[in-house]
Amino acid sequence: MKVQLAPKLIAKVKKQDAIIRKSFRIAIGLFSKDPDYLELNNHSLKRAWEGFRSIDVTSDLRAIYQQIDETDETFAYFVDLGTHDQLYGKHKKSES
Repeated sequence: MKVQLAPKLIAKVKKQDAIIRKSFRIAIGLFSKDPDYLELNNHSLKRAWEGFRSIDVTSDLRAIYQQIDETDETFAYFVDLGTHDQLYGKHKKSES
């Protein structure tokens, strides 16, 4: 699946330490080859993130994306990165 990253997400990833950046690159690479790769725990979200999906980057770090189906291809537009509490605490949704 083709992957696109939101500019705000790119900026957020650049601010992370080297281990997180590497884990993010690995997760996105696995996702590109197989979005349903078991270790990614790809799943749909509810409440404030309705219509989005999440993958695991590390045991607590998640990357959120929206699947966009166009006439000739499907792609994943990744919009946010954070821990479970940062992303879902009190049904939060950052401005993307």
